[in-house]
Amino acid sequence: ELAREAVRKSLVLLKNGAPDDKPVLPLPKKAPKVLVAGSHADNLGYQCGGWTIQWQGLSGNNLTEGTTILTAIKNTVDPKTDVVYQENPDSDYVKSNKFSYAIVIVGELPYAETFGDSMNLTISAPGYETITNVCGAIKCVVVVISGRPVVIEPYMAHMDALVAAWLPGTEGQGVADVLFGNYGFTGKLSRTWFKTVDQLPMNVGDPHYDPLFPFGFGLTTEPTKDY
Repeated sequence: ELAREAVRKSLVLLKNGAPDDKPVLPLPKKAPKVLVAGSHADNLGYQCGGWTIQWQGLSGNNLTEGTTILTAIKNTVDPKTDVVYQENPDSDYVKSNKFSYAIVIVGELPYAETFGDSMNLTISAPGYETITNVCGAIKCVVVVISGRPVVIEPYMAHMDALVAAWLPGTEGQGVADVLFGNYGFTGKLSRTWFKTVDQLPMNVGDPHYDPLFPFGFGLTTEPTKDY
């Protein structure tokens, strides 16, 4: 319960609909059919990151006990809501299946120490392809699983909502808790989120400070009444 609470409070809501439109989050629990996509939707190892069971972390769901975000979504929506999981669907599939909305969960692969060094700070393939295929077709929320800010600026226009979930660990239910409004989003960025890696290093007070999201940024939502 404590770990799940920590997940809820550490998530940062970076986008929630267009400025003039009504917010996308919290998502409705009652919907005919919902798509969940992405390499990180059903992978406890990826949720945990490095220094978990092994030095560099692991992939998969048989390394430790816990709840993947996919399972958490299924636990949270209305029992009549059909949750369909496709790791990397093409756009034709997404368009032709009459989904109410999609949740795309992508991010970095686990790493520790110098194995995590990166000059490009991109998420793992096919993450960007999944975002483009799904969010280009229907209303979508993107959840990024990562140990740090990553390249996301070129894809912002595609997505309706964006959540930085960091490395939530085993308690994926904490992610669903806020996506569906059982609790509100309250988290703030503990570091600046860059537009391009060419800007780095970039910190508050630098003359060239022009972030995608500034230090301390984070949108908030209120819990829904029906919980």
